[in-house]
Amino acid sequence: MICIRVRVSGRVQGVGYRRFVTIHAKELEVAGRVQNLPGGGVEALLQGERKNVGELLNQMKTGPAQALVSGMDISEVECQKIDDFKVVY
Repeated sequence: MICIRVRVSGRVQGVGYRRFVTIHAKELEVAGRVQNLPGGGVEALLQGERKNVGELLNQMKTGPAQALVSGMDISEVECQKIDDFKVVY
């Protein structure tokens, strides 16, 4: 089990990025959350098997068709009990 916080910069708001992350997280059985940040970025907390979290991070580098990811700041964090994946508004 691994827990990752990732802050994504670029054109990631208003392009379906959070929905994209949510769909792929559920497919990969990764728990956590995703939310928009002030200033235009997105932050996600990802918890799951190392392989699945790694695959989700790879998908997040591209995002949906209209997104343009310019950077990802990734850090490992302490795991918490999380059962599902949700969008925080």
